[in-house]
Amino acid sequence: MPEIEVSRPILEANQRIAQGNRRKFQEAGVKVLNLISSPGAGKTTLLEQTLSRVAAELAVGVVEGDIQTTEDAQRVAACGVRAVQIETKGACHLDGQMISQVLAAFELDKLDLLIVENVGNLVCPVEFDLGEDMKVAVLSVTEGDDKPSKYPQLFQEAGVLIVNKIDLLPYIDCDLERIHQTCRRLNPSQKIFDLSCRSGEGLEDWVAWLKAWTRS
Repeated sequence: MPEIEVSRPILEANQRIAQGNRRKFQEAGVKVLNLISSPGAGKTTLLEQTLSRVAAELAVGVVEGDIQTTEDAQRVAACGVRAVQIETKGACHLDGQMISQVLAAFELDKLDLLIVENVGNLVCPVEFDLGEDMKVAVLSVTEGDDKPSKYPQLFQEAGVLIVNKIDLLPYIDCDLERIHQTCRRLNPSQKIFDLSCRSGEGLEDWVAWLKAWTRS
């Protein structure tokens, strides 16, 4: 009971701020994605590969969340987009207030899409609404096929699941169909993309969906 009493006001306060962010996004006409994964799943590499394929057609901004360093923001900025780094200095997730504080760094009304790369964590980031339109879960096959059943909330809430590093499937013990079945049970309407940022397999399907969704 004490944990509930402490966490509920925090989440309620965050929700109010997130709703304010959401109003700003809607007024500006910008779509917002919240990328969530464990460390090393390949979110930043996915961003690099995605941006190289959409930057000519969509105006994109990126918020990078990490406990420390600006390395990921530098990698994303090299793709020719506006990237802002949030260093949480120990916090395991981004929250609505952190996002609110960096929005002035973007001309939101000139963006089609804002992508938030959250801190690498399968648990905490799911709890905190940022004002996004959709959560996107990124899972690498090297993490194993049991993660959706062990961490169900993310895979239940994510509108899109990206299964990354499928080029490694011949070398590891991972049942791709088990991942699909678990996620379909948790969220029957979820879109699933199996891809490899290294080989490029599956990337075009993901990019085509992203372009269509952003313009919808």
